[in-house]
Amino acid sequence: MAGIVGYGAYIPRKRIKAEEIARQWGRDAASIEKGLLLREKSVPGLDEDTITISVAAGRAALDRAGIDPQRVGALYIGSESHPYAVKPSGTIVVEALGVGPRVHVADFEFACKAGTEAMFVALGLVESGRVEYAMGIGADTSQGAPNDALEFSASAGGAAYLFGREALLADVLETYSYTTDTPDFWRREGEFYPRHGGRFTGEPAYFKHVLAASRGILEKTGLKPKDFRYAVFHMPNGKFPLNAGKTLGFTPQQMETGWLVPTMGNTYSGSSPTGLAAVLDVAAPDDLILITSFGSGAASDSFVLRATALLPERRGRARTVRSMLDHPTRYLTYGQYASYREKIILND
Repeated sequence: MAGIVGYGAYIPRKRIKAEEIARQWGRDAASIEKGLLLREKSVPGLDEDTITISVAAGRAALDRAGIDPQRVGALYIGSESHPYAVKPSGTIVVEALGVGPRVHVADFEFACKAGTEAMFVALGLVESGRVEYAMGIGADTSQGAPNDALEFSASAGGAAYLFGREALLADVLETYSYTTDTPDFWRREGEFYPRHGGRFTGEPAYFKHVLAASRGILEKTGLKPKDFRYAVFHMPNGKFPLNAGKTLGFTPQQMETGWLVPTMGNTYSGSSPTGLAAVLDVAAPDDLILITSFGSGAASDSFVLRATALLPERRGRARTVRSMLDHPTRYLTYGQYASYREKIILND
């Protein structure tokens, strides 16, 4: 049996409220918040990017595992906002974490499910016995074009998961993936902002894949929604995961802990992994947990996990997601936010 031996998350302290973005563009803040179920989102500072987020989350995962970083045989980072177009993020992260140089490293991309993609491959290597420990990270500093719906949700954050076969904090009981060629969201080389298919991103993209993957893993395991204590779904906004869970038969109480959108926004590749970290921060031994990601293009990965008796003892070794959400924050004006996110491009 392989599973999670350490986990960690990171959320920037800077935030911008949805009403501040709406005010800039003369839009009704109340309708935005009601339509997206979003109040604010995290914003990366000038010294924060996918790499620094990955390092912070990875250190927390190693602290909870309590292992020598040199025992990590593979590390993968899933993101759609790697700082370099040509240069891996992973090489910097392994150096900062003290992993390697005898380590396999790769940067993954698959829109918003790149994080669970990294987790899936890391888990598989451990299950096969190829490596003793492997880390999968999902992290993003997402961008949304000015006055686009994405600007209200595209945020920053991430989570890291260290997989092994001993001293497990959560067993991975089963996995399931569902993939089709559904072009609902894209960004061509050289374009600064991603584009999306508007309402097309809902039914044929998000809901088709999230529901299919979730139903697939339930059928594969023989489990029912009532068997789970927690469920986490990808959060492009506040409404989609709640509607998906309701359709599948999950209750709002099962989804509440991992539902971080109202405070944090959509961290893309870090969305469902960060929601899972919030669940592991409070889960009790033997609690069953379902996590289903979604990545435009399009696909979903599902995992069924069972918390172990070791989880409550180890989670106190690093900060919880809730402490990062509740920590004193700095709220930005739109002008400050535009400066941090380099939304105003100056010609040389």
